[in-house]
Amino acid sequence: MNTEAVAGELLASLAARGDADFAVGMQRYFPHEIRALGVGNAAVVALAGDFFREHGDVPAAARLRLAEEVLARAEHHEEVLLGFALLHKVARTGLGDDFLDRCEGWLERYVSNWAQCDDLCLKLLYPYFLGHLDRLPRTARWVGSESPWARRAANVAVVKFVRRKVGKVTYELPVAHVLDNCTRLMHDKDPYVQKGSGWLLKVTAQVHPAEVEAYLRRWRPVMKRDTFRYALEGLDKETRGALMALGGKAEA
Repeated sequence: MNTEAVAGELLASLAARGDADFAVGMQRYFPHEIRALGVGNAAVVALAGDFFREHGDVPAAARLRLAEEVLARAEHHEEVLLGFALLHKVARTGLGDDFLDRCEGWLERYVSNWAQCDDLCLKLLYPYFLGHLDRLPRTARWVGSESPWARRAANVAVVKFVRRKVGKVTYELPVAHVLDNCTRLMHDKDPYVQKGSGWLLKVTAQVHPAEVEAYLRRWRPVMKRDTFRYALEGLDKETRGALMALGGKAEA
């Protein structure tokens, strides 16, 4: 497969599906303007799927090279999503031990909004971790990244593994992993990083309510308000009321 030529064909096909009016409508989901072609997520995934159905069983290594080429050329939002979509089907068993390093680099170089970050985490890293549970803890290092999207991904990438049945095994992300991540990000100024922390705390509260309640009681005076309120959603009504009634105010 000529990787450069195929990448060009895929990008041209994606651009041909663009809708200018739809691109304008997409802007309402983002606080800052994004460069968009106006192609829905389902259509991006379908384009990748159609390509592989047409070309047969393309090895994972070749798919990875193609994804890298598409990402390196990406100038629009959907082109980044296409790069990730090219790997969905091989994520669980076809990608090697260095894949997390690649993802960290993609988060820092190519990801530029929350939707791209979450697509990588929930559509690509989720199946990858289903086949590589032992590698989940490695995402904790992303908390120290200069990229806000890598820092958000440190929490979003593991949110489905707070408690998850995988085959005959029930995997539980250690509560210490969750709380350490959120503590290290406590004063992060990026709102999407904070929303990622709140999301992870909310899901963890549904499985480990006592631990999360104690954590929120301890950190409420300095925790960002939105993070605190989002985390509360995982607790029962009585506990939520008691925590809301605590003295002191979480930061805006």
